[in-house]
Order: sequence, then structure tokens, then C-alpha cells
Amino acid sequence: MNRPDPTESETSLIIERARTTALIESMSARLAAVIEATADAASDDEHDPEGTTLAVERGQLVAQLERSRVRLDEIDAALERVGRGSYGRCETCGTVIDPERLEVLPAARQCVRCAARNPSRRW
Repeated sequence: MNRPDPTESETSLIIERARTTALIESMSARLAAVIEATADAASDDEHDPEGTTLAVERGQLVAQLERSRVRLDEIDAALERVGRGSYGRCETCGTVIDPERLEVLPAARQCVRCAARNPSRRW
């Protein structure tokens, strides 16, 4: 199996990093708006049968932000591996990670076989 092209991989990771950063900024702005809305003592969305409450929305945004920040950290780690020349190699067994896996999960640290053995690790 051929190792991924570092230039192509780096470009893909940089694009994914920009998307993730934009998503974090957007969700942070939405979270700030929700927090501001809940600070208003007159806001009573608990009885709105049409939608979720501000508290639920705030909780969902916080969880999404956390996942996006973890993803950003993983992308940054993958970019470091590109720089070191170790990108595309499984950190567990050392084999080349299938390029199709890297296309779907550009920040993957493990081959499919090792990732299946260690389900607690997302990447």
C-alpha cells in the first residue's frame, strides 16, 4: 500500500482545519447569543411547545463546541505528523493507513484493524 502524498494530505488537513475553526467561531457566537438571551430575566422559553428550551440549546452547543475543539486538536496533531514525516502510519502497529480511511478521516492515527481493537480512541 502506498503512503499518502504529504502535500495532498497537508492541503486536505489545512482545509479541514479552516472549516473546523469557522464552525467553532460560528457556534461560539451562537452560544454567546443563547447565554445573553438566558440572562434576560423576562425570557421564559420553558413553556414554548414549538421548540427546544434555551438551556437545551446551550447544552447542545457546548457539547458540539467540545467535539469540534477535540477535532481541531486532532487535525493539528495530524499536521505535526505530516511535518515529521510520520503521517499516514498507524501509531499502534506502524503499518500504512489505507488512503481511503485517510480520505474519510484525514486525522486518523490508526489503521482500521487497530482502531477496531481500541474503540475508545475515536481516530
